[in-house]
Amino acid sequence: MEELTLATPSLLFSAVSLIMLAYTNRFLSYAAVVRALKSDYDRAPSPVAVAQIHNLRRRLYLLRAMQVLGILSLLSSVVSMLFVYMGWQVVAVFIFGISLLLLIASLCLSIVEIMISVRALSIHLGEVEQKGQ
Repeated sequence: MEELTLATPSLLFSAVSLIMLAYTNRFLSYAAVVRALKSDYDRAPSPVAVAQIHNLRRRLYLLRAMQVLGILSLLSSVVSMLFVYMGWQVVAVFIFGISLLLLIASLCLSIVEIMISVRALSIHLGEVEQKGQ
């Protein structure tokens, strides 16, 4: 096994930072959509709005899990760097492996969330198609 250096775990910083920025942008977008949807629902309740609310709640829970996993990935990467600095190579490699697994889990949840988002847009498209007929 090749020795882990301080540079290797630090490579995750830029990747996780960009991912967290994307997750934060998604959160802000969802917040705006939730507020608009609630306003629309208060004016004219509909089954489509209820379906969208259910969908958004699920997506928000996934987004929270994605953010937590991303932050834990970054945190474990920093801990790995600490162990490299202390000279505990085996522990550092193990912790860095955990940080990679956490990042993978966050990205997998992102895929699931994207699939749910596509379904949400399909609900809107279905509503538009019904009105067009």
